[in-house]
Amino acid sequence: MPLPGAPAFPEGLRQRIEAALALHAGDDVPRTRHCDRDGPHFTNRLILETSPYLRQHAHNPVNWFPWGDEAFDAARSEGKPVFLSVGYSTCHWCHVMEEESFEDVEIARYLNERYVAIKLDREERPDVDAVYMTAVVSLTGQGGWPMSVWLDAERRPFFAGTYFPAHDGDRGAHRGFASILRELADIYHAEPQRVALAAQSITDAVRSEMIGSRGGPAPAGTALPGTSVLDSAMQFYRRAFDEVYGGIRGAPKFPSTFPVRLLLRYHRRTGDAAVLAMAEHTLEMMAAGGMHDQLGGGFHRYSTDERWLVPHFEKMLYDNALLALAFAEAWQVTKRPDFARVLRTTLDYVLREMTAPEGAFYSATDADSEGEEGAFFVWSEDEIRRLLGAQAERFVRFYGVSSQGNFEGKNVLFVPHPDEREWEATASAREVLRAAREQRPHPLRDEKILAAWNGLMISALSFGGRVLGDGRYVTAAERAADFVLSAMCANGRLQRSWKEGRTSGPGFLEDDAFFVASLLDLYEATFDRQRLTQALALAKQTELRFGDGEGGGWFRSAGDHEALVAREKPSHDGAEPSGASVALRNALRLHALTADDRWRQRAERALRAYAPEMAAHPAAFSEMLLGVDFVTDTPPQIVLVWPAGEGPPPAFVDPLRETFLPNRALVGAAEGRELEQLARIAPIASAKIALGGLATAYVCERGACRLPATDPAEMEAQIEALRGHAS
Repeated sequence: MPLPGAPAFPEGLRQRIEAALALHAGDDVPRTRHCDRDGPHFTNRLILETSPYLRQHAHNPVNWFPWGDEAFDAARSEGKPVFLSVGYSTCHWCHVMEEESFEDVEIARYLNERYVAIKLDREERPDVDAVYMTAVVSLTGQGGWPMSVWLDAERRPFFAGTYFPAHDGDRGAHRGFASILRELADIYHAEPQRVALAAQSITDAVRSEMIGSRGGPAPAGTALPGTSVLDSAMQFYRRAFDEVYGGIRGAPKFPSTFPVRLLLRYHRRTGDAAVLAMAEHTLEMMAAGGMHDQLGGGFHRYSTDERWLVPHFEKMLYDNALLALAFAEAWQVTKRPDFARVLRTTLDYVLREMTAPEGAFYSATDADSEGEEGAFFVWSEDEIRRLLGAQAERFVRFYGVSSQGNFEGKNVLFVPHPDEREWEATASAREVLRAAREQRPHPLRDEKILAAWNGLMISALSFGGRVLGDGRYVTAAERAADFVLSAMCANGRLQRSWKEGRTSGPGFLEDDAFFVASLLDLYEATFDRQRLTQALALAKQTELRFGDGEGGGWFRSAGDHEALVAREKPSHDGAEPSGASVALRNALRLHALTADDRWRQRAERALRAYAPEMAAHPAAFSEMLLGVDFVTDTPPQIVLVWPAGEGPPPAFVDPLRETFLPNRALVGAAEGRELEQLARIAPIASAKIALGGLATAYVCERGACRLPATDPAEMEAQIEALRGHAS
């Protein structure tokens, strides 16, 4: 059936769409209400895309274009404005706006007649998303998805918002989406000068915001950020801390707003017990809340309330990677068994439910199933009692289950009174319910593979596996890294995403930076020199493609990438770390490993470029402050050498995996050829031997090494002696 109000597709495009429709005929039921037993009534260009989010919209009656020149050329030749809709596959309100507006035939007809409509997956094109989200925030004071932006044919925004109800009065809105479409189309044609002035003004504001004070070299004499910026950040977190529930006071609660890993480093630096208590309490409350999937492991995206109780039920790969790292480091500091348990169950969830057959990791799962948010995860008390029988009473008590429930008459499982013995005692009951839950219709899973998020998860598995002493996780990390390096590299560069054998295009700063970090973490978990070589090669390419040279810092997109209305130079950390924050720490780690002073220079130029903003808003740079903690520390350089023919010595490896030592360079190799090859990359390994044929540790500082230690206790004492050397 033709799309309402749209011209017929050219013959070549029509044939491609029909071929794609036939190819996907065996997939899940199309996400559209315009469907019968013969199939969907409408199909648009998005059927040709690999993005699950775009394909969700392939059967809307809207004549959607993917982002690209074709759409803007059409807008220019037809004299039409562009409507840009941005979201992602597991976004609840994106689904709502689709059902209310993009599935409405009359709204679709108007869009097709008066606009060129573009649908974009923010996870595939974070650069485009960042540009227009900056416009949305500039105009409205807040952002979110779905993002709705009106552009001219030169890609300049002239109006923007997020979710709009379909009609006037819906959900209490004064103006609905249909009315806004009509009004803006009329203005676009009747008052072109007004539109042009608005578009230029908003574009100028976006450019200014996305570059800001980072647009050129730091003024002469700009000092490197010191420990005072760490103190300022801690003052903020002390003031904002929720002493009852942990994290930042108020709701909703996102894990990323309270940087546990930064607090752990500050405690290590200062011995401040209150800061450690804040970190511990936050992790404990998150783990006990409904935001933590008590049956299946892993974490939902955020809590809608201040108690971490009722989540927004989507699960994101990056959240689980970052939380796994936080629990792993917290275990190193505290040795609390509940932290190790949460780390293990989170990684198990990823291996069980988020791992592709090829070994890499899927992106996310939806909040909705059966048309309802959270339906997969919630329980009635009667259902639990029926399934568990004699085990029910203990389970109901431990997991806060009630007849009235805590979410729309059902129960989100949580732990009112954490107790590891009770957790162990309810293990069999949990497995009964998890098995029963598996029989329910599952939420949609976004099965695209993102390089950046895979980098985060490879780091989590490498570090978590090393901390737990569990090789399963490290093996999974190796497999995923091999997939990314083989299937997600084209023309010598890392690609952003992969699905169904196709990549979406060149990656961004965060793809390179997160993956470099993961290779460094994988090296430390395996002592496989190849990983160090791979990390160094990619880090050098990252500098060439994204570095700002003498300006300091990094751009999000490469110099040869599509030119947008602004080229972002990221700094602030959000739900994910910024690529700049991770690139900074990579440079510092590589300097400590290689003694190549160019890495130190790059790091210091970046720190000076970001210093003014960091001083003004330290809490906005929580991940970058890990780099400040590194550069104001004296990182020990630890070299392990073992006899040829043997493997890494557990007697030395185990104390290192159990010790919280975030700022250090760790290398190791067997005597002979392996050690010689390592020394070419990491000169600190030169001229080291396995003393007396025994595994030996060398603890060094700025290239000066203490006496070789063949006793692990002596190695630990030497490391401890360096702790007072932070500058």
